[in-house]
Amino acid sequence: MVFTIAIVGRPNVGKSTLYNRLTKTKHAIVSDEPGITRDRREGEAKLASMKFKLIDTAGLEKAKSGTLQDKMRRQSQIAIEKADISLMVIDARVGIMPADVYFASKLRKSGAPVILVANKCEGKEGVEALGESWKLGLGAPVPISAEHGEGLIDLYDSILSLATDLGRHEELFVESVQEKEAFPLSKTISKEDSDAVEDLSLYSEDQEEIIRIAVVGRPNTGKSTLINTLLNEDRLLTGPEAGITRDSIMVPFVFNDKRYEIVDTAGIRRSARINEKVEKLMVKDAQRAIQFAKVCILMLDARQGPHKQDITIARHIADEGRALIIGANMWDAVEDKSFSIKQLNDRLKISLAQLRGVPVVPISGLYGKGLDRLFDSVQIIKSSWQTRISTGKLNRWLEMMLEAHPPPLVQGRRIRIRYMTQIKTRPPTFTLFISRPEDLPESYVRYLISGLRDEFNLKGIPLRMVTRKGNNPYV
Repeated sequence: MVFTIAIVGRPNVGKSTLYNRLTKTKHAIVSDEPGITRDRREGEAKLASMKFKLIDTAGLEKAKSGTLQDKMRRQSQIAIEKADISLMVIDARVGIMPADVYFASKLRKSGAPVILVANKCEGKEGVEALGESWKLGLGAPVPISAEHGEGLIDLYDSILSLATDLGRHEELFVESVQEKEAFPLSKTISKEDSDAVEDLSLYSEDQEEIIRIAVVGRPNTGKSTLINTLLNEDRLLTGPEAGITRDSIMVPFVFNDKRYEIVDTAGIRRSARINEKVEKLMVKDAQRAIQFAKVCILMLDARQGPHKQDITIARHIADEGRALIIGANMWDAVEDKSFSIKQLNDRLKISLAQLRGVPVVPISGLYGKGLDRLFDSVQIIKSSWQTRISTGKLNRWLEMMLEAHPPPLVQGRRIRIRYMTQIKTRPPTFTLFISRPEDLPESYVRYLISGLRDEFNLKGIPLRMVTRKGNNPYV
């Protein structure tokens, strides 16, 4: 098993900042507003020569049963039960709060191995709270500053010491955390070159490609519910309230013997309605999830029909060059199904012409209906998205298109299209070599793209075409 460490504590003590520091990412949203983290986030962390799985959790809070805060607390409890060691984080600048005392008592009674971490100890800050923290009964606190990276060597020593007492210290020094797992939990890829990232594939030991899927949409369209159904567990927080999900959470799973990584994202509202800093971070996180996905499932509330914001999100996915599937969710609650599907297809045909033929799959995320068809569509659209067409086939097709509808005349001279070739997949991208690229009308480019879709069965995916001036190398 992989050595696992959970970060726990009351809200706004710097848990997500510590998570980002140890995983060397900025995946967890950080803000001065308390309670930003809600679902537990898992990732691969490194501290000097140690490597381990790290779990970021929601703040531990007293709450009434069934409330959102109670669901968050239960997610934190699951993380503590899964972890080999828990890091209980306190805010040294604020001092010991009643909630710290209450949950330190809960941790002691659970018998979970715990290290007390006093965060925000920059310079001489928080020195008084270090003495006060002894009353929590969790031993000597480890003073750190997660934001500035101070005190991490003391944290290293404390983790190593406790892991040695547990007889598990050797597991902290494996070559890679993911090498010990039959199925990787997460992959962190830095986006220094988006084109390079697009062509990276994650593979298991038998070289089977793992498809990363981002589930996106407006708030309260059932994204988290769908993922919980796929995982067959309450992995993500759900409820009737809109906007429960804040972070983009990636989890691996297997469906019909095929491996996937699925990312739950925060609901994306219209830009004009986004005023709060936290929501801006949430939307940015969701957009980043789209950039790194291979396939995006856009969740719609089928009871309401397509919304203007749904079309805006779909266009953003197309602009990012991702493969798209429309998940018409809550289909079980739709009364006139034939009218609803016709209304949806008509709206997409008019408003999303650049993705003509995008798959529309009626589903019920709550009851698990239509999921086989949904993932059949994922496999088909992903295959189309990475299609490569030989230059010979392209130019034979191009000759027929030019003969059927020649390029227009400009100032009495006809534009000459010499040849074309595919320069990239994911999405398929083509280059036209022509005599005067600047004079080729956009309408003619659309004519060629439409022909490509029909001839090579590239429906429903974004296609890109660039023009260049050049001579035919085959002459």
